[in-house]
Amino acid sequence: MHRLRGGDAGALKAAADLLQRGELVAVPTETVYGLAAHARDEVAVRSIFTVKGRPLLDPLIVHFASLEQVSQVCEVSSASQLLADRFWPGPLTLVLPRKADCPIPDLVSAGKPTLAVRIPAHPLFRQLLQESQLPLAAPSANPFGYISPTRPEHVEDSLKTGVAAVLDGGPCEHGVESTIIEVTAEGRVRLLRPGPLSLESILALPGIEEAGAEPLDDTAPVAPGMLKSHYRPSKGILLFTGSPTNAAPGDAVVFLARPENPAAHQFWLSERGDEGEIAHNLFHLLRQLDGMAEIARVYVEMPESNAGVLKAVRDRLNRAATPPD
Repeated sequence: MHRLRGGDAGALKAAADLLQRGELVAVPTETVYGLAAHARDEVAVRSIFTVKGRPLLDPLIVHFASLEQVSQVCEVSSASQLLADRFWPGPLTLVLPRKADCPIPDLVSAGKPTLAVRIPAHPLFRQLLQESQLPLAAPSANPFGYISPTRPEHVEDSLKTGVAAVLDGGPCEHGVESTIIEVTAEGRVRLLRPGPLSLESILALPGIEEAGAEPLDDTAPVAPGMLKSHYRPSKGILLFTGSPTNAAPGDAVVFLARPENPAAHQFWLSERGDEGEIAHNLFHLLRQLDGMAEIARVYVEMPESNAGVLKAVRDRLNRAATPPD
């Protein structure tokens, strides 16, 4: 795997050339690093599933440079248009009906009649979309079910084969994956996966209403990140509120904010409990602890608040703490 420096003049062209030839390239987004492939190339898309060990039932998100490109493959309702105008480019994925002549292979959407689409905000990724002139399918660039990567070295550490290059854009801004919203046929929205963009801010947009609650099938997801066990370190994690009662001397304890007098093997996600900083640092710290041989178990404080990006943090921690079936 080659490291392509984001500031180098030839890096974008090299990444675009690789993608046009059907290779996989890890790319920076404002959320996490993605494993990108030409979305219309079924062989390239299939290699994403192979390299990640990802089940074919789990759909991918396709990234575009413009809403015009999205409208060529999906039905864009007035509600979808409102959301796109307000929140794109940005960390919002919309699940929209596929057009009858959609050129994106069914494999991308796991055979479902919808497609998860996004216009990212990361400047380097946006330049790559323009340079390549391709729609790019890009799930997180990590082995399936493991902690998502938020730095280029995370990709290099966990994906050893099948990836031609990683485009280095530095640490990701948000550190958790995009918010996923399904837009129903009636023009209402349903939250499928919480992320950096809160449901409250989406519903504050005039003309946008929430759909009624509907049970989500985590055995046949319509969008990524909906399986019960996901984002899981190899050691797993144990969740606590207040203080951990069963932590042993060889265990790591992760607090949301810096303890007043931190002891050995105590870590924190933010100096003062800032929610954006907590989300930004979550996956990076979990990866660090997972690689420390002297740490036996990892206890992580669960946010009590479900507001803003902390809803996404709670979602990731709950899934990370759930053992695979």
